[in-house]
Amino acid sequence: MTAQEAQWLNKIIAAEELHVLFQPIVDANQQAIYGYEALIRGPKMSPLHSPLRLFDVATQAGLLVELDLLCRRLAIRRFAELELPGLLFLNVMPLTIVERDFREGLTLSFIQESGLPPERVVIELTEHVPIHDYELMRQAVDHYRDMGFQVALDDLGAGHSSLRHWSELRPDFVKLDRHFISGIDQEPAKREFLRSILDVARSLDCQLIAEGVETAAEHLCLWELDRGLALLQGFYFARPSLQPPMQLNTLLPATTQLKSPAGRTAHSILRPIESVSASCLVPALAERFRGDPRLRCVAVIEEGVPVAVVRRNAFLTLFTNQYSHALYAKRCVLEIADPKMIVADADLSLEALSQQLTDSRDIEQEDFVIVDSDGHYLGMGNIVDLLREITAIQVRQAR
Repeated sequence: MTAQEAQWLNKIIAAEELHVLFQPIVDANQQAIYGYEALIRGPKMSPLHSPLRLFDVATQAGLLVELDLLCRRLAIRRFAELELPGLLFLNVMPLTIVERDFREGLTLSFIQESGLPPERVVIELTEHVPIHDYELMRQAVDHYRDMGFQVALDDLGAGHSSLRHWSELRPDFVKLDRHFISGIDQEPAKREFLRSILDVARSLDCQLIAEGVETAAEHLCLWELDRGLALLQGFYFARPSLQPPMQLNTLLPATTQLKSPAGRTAHSILRPIESVSASCLVPALAERFRGDPRLRCVAVIEEGVPVAVVRRNAFLTLFTNQYSHALYAKRCVLEIADPKMIVADADLSLEALSQQLTDSRDIEQEDFVIVDSDGHYLGMGNIVDLLREITAIQVRQAR
């Protein structure tokens, strides 16, 4: 912290020179804005314009509580002035809750001054320092709930925010850190992680909010992954703004009927990947995978009909020790193949294919088999190609 930054901080707090921006949180199922997160920026030409630097300097100066309470009061007032619909997600430091607000009821007094009912405010716990006293924190959270507020846990998976916070505090909402959303359409591991988190959220009767949705492909991937994940936030929908939109302008697929143009069926995304027979030996397929790094999945057929698939990652893990080659040298591919697979008719519409993938939660969805009307193997499809094709269709329909 420099002397200039310290002077700026004192000036900002004394003159209340902060800008309140709002970013919408959308409900894909309802095709509407669900609420807004209030975000703070310092004066534009100051060294404390960035919220990260602003709060870092406040922490060093011992003024974090004062700054946090000021941000909260200004955000509530501005939300009420703009008459924004839905819920207000209000960033709150846990340190502030247990030090002053818990005792003095400051947030309640702020919303009473603005005429905003507590039922429309979500206390979003945002951390710059870790939580140490969980018992005191639980008391504070219960105190807020008793007054009518809901509680959210911000940035699950980042910094100090952990699964223990979720377990200890039982929030009404959990916001998943943008790291797990960025590029999710390209990374199967992130999709598996999100499936697990969604299962936890359902068991705890908690709503998950996906932060950091920036592309149509990420949005569509989330939609395909689980239609129950309805609350989304990110630049794809709207950037933080002093005058945020009051209605949704972005096309959401969750309740939009996708009308596939003529020919837009599973056949349109088919890749004619050569299959292997059930009697093929494991070493032959291993050589094929090693020779083609782009080969992800191979169908195993008997009399032209697919009976199983071999997925690259699972297959290559069989050869992780020095005895693997000898162990599998004379075994047939069918012995190690996975009979659980998604099979789609080539004439199936992309909309129906999308629904089939969504409904097949217990089967890996990244790659699927495409067959003709008699059930004979034609080729393979993958979810990335499906998402690209759906995105292209939506863009054309939006025009």
